[in-house]
Amino acid sequence: MTAPSGNNSAEPAASPPSRVPHGLRALRHRNFQLFFGGQLISLIGTWMQNVAQSWLVYRLTGSSLLLGVVGFAGQIPVFLIAPLGGIVADRKNRHRVVIATQTASMLLAFILAVLTLAKHVHVWHVIVLAALLGVVNAFDIPARQSFIVDMVGKEDLINAIALNSSMFNGARVVGPAVAGVLVARIGEGWCFFGNAVSYIAVIIGLLMMSVTWQIGKPSGSPLENIVEGFQYVRSTQPIRLLLLLLGLVSVVGMPYAVLMPIFADRILHRGADGLGLLMGATGVGALIGALSLAFKRGLKGLGSWVLLSSAGFGTSLILFGISRHFWLSVVLLVPVGYCMMVQMASSNTLIQSIVPDRLRGRVMSVYSMMFMGMAPIGALGAGVVAARLGAALTVSIGGMACMLGSAAFGMRLPIMRAEARRLILAQGLAGGDPAQEILSQEVSEKA
Repeated sequence: MTAPSGNNSAEPAASPPSRVPHGLRALRHRNFQLFFGGQLISLIGTWMQNVAQSWLVYRLTGSSLLLGVVGFAGQIPVFLIAPLGGIVADRKNRHRVVIATQTASMLLAFILAVLTLAKHVHVWHVIVLAALLGVVNAFDIPARQSFIVDMVGKEDLINAIALNSSMFNGARVVGPAVAGVLVARIGEGWCFFGNAVSYIAVIIGLLMMSVTWQIGKPSGSPLENIVEGFQYVRSTQPIRLLLLLLGLVSVVGMPYAVLMPIFADRILHRGADGLGLLMGATGVGALIGALSLAFKRGLKGLGSWVLLSSAGFGTSLILFGISRHFWLSVVLLVPVGYCMMVQMASSNTLIQSIVPDRLRGRVMSVYSMMFMGMAPIGALGAGVVAARLGAALTVSIGGMACMLGSAAFGMRLPIMRAEARRLILAQGLAGGDPAQEILSQEVSEKA
């Protein structure tokens, strides 16, 4: 696989398409098979750590504010440092960058495990380690997202993003459920240790890949390259609108997850086991959403999917905030997860279909800033607001804001759709049968 600077990556070798079902077609590529298998194991550990870490902070402090602080510390580095991560993804061998970031994540998980199992852990330890992991993620996310097209080529990009999201959320179903049991039975430390061990699978998979990379550095200084990436996002209306909506949802809607220990304990009275079930229900919905995208052919209608899913996400959050019955709350979190995943994966697919290869890492770094980097601001704000107004009202207010953002996006959607069609045709990427579906749609509309 070769990726010359400023040009499309060479298509990786694949087995005959006829042997692979349409919904799994990205798995024709050996490199993606290795990536998929390793990440599936690793992500189960990641979700175990996320749930166990939230419960550890809550057990040590009982504070909604400190839950927000930990969430802030873990994600604000993505907002601040992701532009540097984007430059690294465009200038360096993405394969090696991902190996380095996954190794660093494994070491941080191991440190947290040792501190917790030795009963020497304090909240400040958790905050510092969460912040360091955020720094690692600022480099990992742009490189890993950009690496997807290098593994599968443009023809299978849509399916690869959907399968990657399916894997992420399949792990989200299993990880929290396992963490809930382990935390209740043997404590948080073993969840952290399990996460550290799980990274071995993804590192082995990455090392087994056959990757040839020709590094092509963008012209100009790193600062000029960063500015170029931001200017492209600002001047490209479809990407700008998609990222603004994603950033809004991340700030006002995503913090519901930070407050989940409070719902599990104080509002729904189910403790650590209940927390695992609540987080798992979100994962079930997200997995269904990702699978629905995996079987989608082409890009047609993805803008509408973004609009409807963001509105559905807000509506479901409002209803969840109102609910006081545990199993009703579990059921309501399924559409929360579904809508969240459909919006995220659809936005990711559209952006990667529009952006030229030479800017892919930098644009995906802005995507990282909006999706993960804005979340800490929301997490900290949610912690402060929840301390005053309560977790339930805080989540419902966030849902209302998501619905307002969806309405504003919907007003701009017709103009955005026309511009996105032109840009995708320029990239020659419509998924499955490049450009033909969009061309036929354009002809029919003119008729």
